[in-house]
Amino acid sequence: MTNLRVAIGGFGAIGQEVAKALDEGIPGLILTAVSARDQAKAEKNLGDLKGEVALLPLADLASHADIVIECAPAAVFRELALPAIDQGRILVPLSVGQLLVHPDLEPRARETGARILVPTGALLGLDAVRAAAEGTIESVTMVTRKPPGGLAGAPYLTLNKIDLEGLTEPRRVFKGTARDGAKGFPANVNVAAALSLAGIGPDRTTLEIWADPGVTRNTHTIDVEADSARFTLKIENVPSEANPRTGKITALSTIALLRGLTSTLRVGS
Repeated sequence: MTNLRVAIGGFGAIGQEVAKALDEGIPGLILTAVSARDQAKAEKNLGDLKGEVALLPLADLASHADIVIECAPAAVFRELALPAIDQGRILVPLSVGQLLVHPDLEPRARETGARILVPTGALLGLDAVRAAAEGTIESVTMVTRKPPGGLAGAPYLTLNKIDLEGLTEPRRVFKGTARDGAKGFPANVNVAAALSLAGIGPDRTTLEIWADPGVTRNTHTIDVEADSARFTLKIENVPSEANPRTGKITALSTIALLRGLTSTLRVGS
């Protein structure tokens, strides 16, 4: 079997963990290229890998890979995603909310034969939501609670002059649709974007975001009302030490998705 070539856009904490897993060996896959904002640091970290990996600009990754993983800042999402889709690659986006900001990418992928595969990430029960969507879902509500520091720098907070410094009690900072949440909190609500895409869409999925100094983990509670089932999902993710806006499980979920691409046995729909 010919190995599928994998490129990683963004070589921070998540990108490095995924690269390490590929370097240690995932059957049928080989890491060929990465892209990073800090090239000197990336070159140093690439030295820890056994295989030879090219360091390339974001836009060039798709020319050197069959699978392009996006774990870069949301601002450069399109710079990576569009070439991958135009060249018919498999795109694995972690900035899932950007799919709502750039709605032209999915129809473009249908034209080119590209695939967009979203990792489950922090979304416990994503399979259940997808299954329920084959029937009728009446409502989906998600409540996210994060330590205030995990929301720092969000455009919505800046625009509305919401200051979380010294917060001593929980404060709801947003209530609206998943689409609006993706625009206002591009680094924080990729889980909500994935939920909306799996279920009833970004304009019908209700999202609340709370800054809560009493929590140490990123907590998501999801309520789904459907004709096939009624269920509540809750998960508490340990934040990444390098980036408190995301959880440790994000990188692990990406690795699990990659293994599923080539494994003989795959569990889950």
